[in-house]
Amino acid sequence: MKKTYKRILSGLGIFIIILVFLFIGYFLKARSVMKGMSAVETGEIAQNVFSVKDAFVNLYLVKNGDHYIAFDAGNDRKNIQKELKKLNIEPEKIDAVLLTHTDGDHVAGISLFKNASIYISKQEEQLLNGKKSRFFIFGNKIDSKEYKKIEDQQVLSIDGIKIQGFLEPGHTPGSMCYLVNDSLLFTGDALRLNQGKIEPFYDFFNMDTETATQSIGKIIRIPGVRFIFTAHNGFTNDFANATHDWPLVR
Repeated sequence: MKKTYKRILSGLGIFIIILVFLFIGYFLKARSVMKGMSAVETGEIAQNVFSVKDAFVNLYLVKNGDHYIAFDAGNDRKNIQKELKKLNIEPEKIDAVLLTHTDGDHVAGISLFKNASIYISKQEEQLLNGKKSRFFIFGNKIDSKEYKKIEDQQVLSIDGIKIQGFLEPGHTPGSMCYLVNDSLLFTGDALRLNQGKIEPFYDFFNMDTETATQSIGKIIRIPGVRFIFTAHNGFTNDFANATHDWPLVR
């Protein structure tokens, strides 16, 4: 009995050591990849569009009157609070948060936006309810028990602003881009910008890069887009040039 107990403890110890090394390896690789990210400084970057820089990631705000709609919710609640003060924007003025996906660096400020309704794509819910894992056995979570689910190409009207969601899976199964007033496209991690051109997001962080690449083929067909706002690699006001060299079939 004692020998069996010792074997179990020994096996458990080996498993824990392997797990620790895996996490260390993941962390070091993640840090290396993140060095290539270039979030936009906090400020008004287009008419009634504001970037909020939270270390290596941006969330964006679209203004209508004295209220705002947020696209994603950042990586660190305190950083977001500090950056909003620079803009003289009160968190209570944000009426909705539309999440491009539910990774931790996109959801941290949800509790700060106490008056906001939270939106995710219907397909992203599987990372929250345990039906699908994001990393090994771990799923995602958000600091809200209530959220509204959006279907692919569903059109919303929030504060008089037209918003259409486009399901673009790959980075996560429910990654969604949001087209605002038929011209502003908020992409989250569905793609990245490199010298003004679109590219697939970093393979290391994607759940399925092949599917993510196919999704980009759908994104470039969205009519009327002028601006692309990414979560980690800035923005462009020249959609045509950014997508010009992207082959329709890869």
